[in-house]
Amino acid sequence: MRTNFTDRLITNNTLAWILALGLGCALALFLAAAVSFSSPAIVIAGIVALAAGVVIMTSIEFGLFAVLGVAILLPFASIPVNLGFNPTFLDLALLALFAMWFTRAMTRQDELDADSASHKFQFTFLGVPIVAFMVLAIFSFVIGMSHAGLQTQIVRRFAEILLAIATFFLIVNVVNTRERLERVMRVILIAGTISAVLGIVFYFLPRDVTIRILSLLRYVKYPDGPGVLRFINDDVEGTMRAVSTSVDPNVLGGLMILMAGLATPQVFASKTLLPRPLIFASVAAMFLCLVLTFSRGAFLGFGVSLVVIAFFKYRRLIPILAIGAILFWFIPITQEYIAHLLDAFAGADRATQMRIGEYQDAFTLISRYPIFGVGFLGSPDLDTYIGVSSVYLLMAEQMGLVGVATFLVTMGIFFYRSLLAWLDGLQNDSTLSPILLGVCAALIGAMTAGVVDHYFFNLDFPHSVTLFWIFVGLGVTTVLIHRR
Repeated sequence: MRTNFTDRLITNNTLAWILALGLGCALALFLAAAVSFSSPAIVIAGIVALAAGVVIMTSIEFGLFAVLGVAILLPFASIPVNLGFNPTFLDLALLALFAMWFTRAMTRQDELDADSASHKFQFTFLGVPIVAFMVLAIFSFVIGMSHAGLQTQIVRRFAEILLAIATFFLIVNVVNTRERLERVMRVILIAGTISAVLGIVFYFLPRDVTIRILSLLRYVKYPDGPGVLRFINDDVEGTMRAVSTSVDPNVLGGLMILMAGLATPQVFASKTLLPRPLIFASVAAMFLCLVLTFSRGAFLGFGVSLVVIAFFKYRRLIPILAIGAILFWFIPITQEYIAHLLDAFAGADRATQMRIGEYQDAFTLISRYPIFGVGFLGSPDLDTYIGVSSVYLLMAEQMGLVGVATFLVTMGIFFYRSLLAWLDGLQNDSTLSPILLGVCAALIGAMTAGVVDHYFFNLDFPHSVTLFWIFVGLGVTTVLIHRR
């Protein structure tokens, strides 16, 4: 009897080894074929992506972390496989996250989740205006089809924008406990710090080294070559601008508004999400990175966010701001930056003059189609075009004044309800108060920068739109947690 058991055990082990050997050979042949038809770098990236996907699918929280990491650190990365188009990492991460959320809802898995505070779908007080904004966007898109043919790329990008806005509902339903909120905030702060440090390092490295390093991202469809470096007025002999992994310095500046606005209240908080020395270093890196982008709109937006933080809670920030502004204005090292800012107000540089021309053209288009705009596919008139360096004018071009009004009402409701919660005692919560203040300050800074920049509502920058609505969702989540 013992002999039969031993024989069966040996036989089973033999079959297992044969099966493992066969699978190993098949995998080796597949990898060899993949390398021969593509490149080792692409194959390695595919293996890493597959392993990351398996890890992400084990937890909806890991999926959310992946979305945040990609949106902040690799916003333009796409899979190097042509499916008629190249899906971005952010597309795949968002689709996987929504699929996991939907599956958990259908299987009632949240009811077994001890870390979940609510098992019911939360529409929240912003649900109606956000849905109305999305419906208006779809309506304007359909209107635009009457004068412009469908373009696959624009349809895909429009779908990405809708998915980005819908991320709000995922956030308020998944990040529904204080512990999860704190974990998500830590991930955002860490990823934002990494992006800022990369921007600073790439700025001060020798230019040829920076070009070689950033060009490695060509395997995930990033630009490569000398064009990865950006300069004021595109003058390669002039001042370079920081880009990190955001490709465009203005987009990086907008990212730093969100990251620095969120992190600054942590410097003064009695309970910090990360060790205080790390918070100090993070805010310093974010501010320096923002300055190195030479994005005047981002600099103005971050300044407004600091004023909000100082006014509502941390009054000791006021003398720091005053001293910092005086030093920034007079020390020799910042004079080039000051001159760049003054050129904008005087309309003396080429970039500002081009924006003024864009604004005039935008007003012409909006005056002709004021109610619902012309959609997202193109202008019906040969003498006008869609595109302007302002979130609000761009939104008015595409969705009309009705769309802009709906967006502003939505954000007005958000800030009003946040203020009510703040006055209702949230300001005394040592953990939630710096989070809500940071979120609101970051969003106000982003909306201020949106007067002269367009990346928070633009088909070309779905990651910026995603981050904006994630921040709105996190603010609403903070209010809901306080209310509970």
